Amino acid sequence: MNDWLPFAAVLESESWQHVWQQSLKMLEDGGIIMMILLGLSLAAVTLVFMKIIQFASLRLGSRTFIDQALDHWGHHHPELALKCLHTTPHPIARVLEAAIKGLSHPETDESLVREDVLRVAARQNQLLHRYFRGLDMIATLAPLLGLLGTVLGMINAFQALEAAGGRADPAHLAGGIWEALLTTAFGLTVAIPASAALHGLESIAERTRCSMEDAVTRLFTRTVQHPPASVLSGQPPAAIPPQVVDHAH
Repeated sequence: MNDWLPFAAVLESESWQHVWQQSLKMLEDGGIIMMILLGLSLAAVTLVFMKIIQFASLRLGSRTFIDQALDHWGHHHPELALKCLHTTPHPIARVLEAAIKGLSHPETDESLVREDVLRVAARQNQLLHRYFRGLDMIATLAPLLGLLGTVLGMINAFQALEAAGGRADPAHLAGGIWEALLTTAFGLTVAIPASAALHGLESIAERTRCSMEDAVTRLFTRTVQHPPASVLSGQPPAAIPPQVVDHAH
C-alpha cells in the first residue's frame, strides 16, 4: 500500500494538475476534431498492445523447434516431429504440421500436400497481419483530420477578424490561429507513433513469413524417403519374408 504513496503524491502535485488542466483546455479548444483524434489515439494504443500480446503468445522469436522437427523427419520419425511441433504455438509449426501429416502418407499426391500447405500458410499469415489495416488507417487519417481542424479553425479566426472590421485585435487573431494549429500538432502526434509501430510489427510478420517459406522449402527439398503410413499410425512394419535359395543347381 505504501508503494503507491509517491505516485499519489505526484498526481496531487501542482505541476501535474497544471498539465492536466492544460490538456483539457486544448481538447476543448480543438473542438470535435480533437475528440476524434483522441479516440483514434486510444484505438491505436489498443491495437498495438493487442498485437504485442499476440506476438508474445505465439513466441515468434523461437526458431529451435524448426531444426528439431526437420531432424526427426529426416531420421524417419514423423511422430516425433509432430510431437515437437505440437508443443509450440508458433505459426510456422502449424504449417510444418500440415506438410508432415500429408507427406507421411505415400498414397497422397505431393501436389495436393503443397496446396494444403499453401492454404494453412495463408491462414497463418492472415492472422499475423490482423489489425494492420486499422493501424494504417489511423496513421493515414490522423494528420488529415488534424489539417482539417486547422483549416476550420483558420476559417473561424478570419471570420471573426472580418466581423470585427478595423477594430480587430491582432492578439485575438493570433490566439485563434494558435488554437487552430493544435489539431495539426495532435494529429501528427497520433500518426507518427502509429506509423512507427505499424512498420515495426510488419517487419516482425515479414520475418516470420520468410522463415516459414524457408522451413517449408527445407522440408520438401530434403532427400529422404517418405515414411510409410504404418510409422505414423504406430503399427509395426510388415515382416520381410526370407529369400528362398534354390539348391537345384
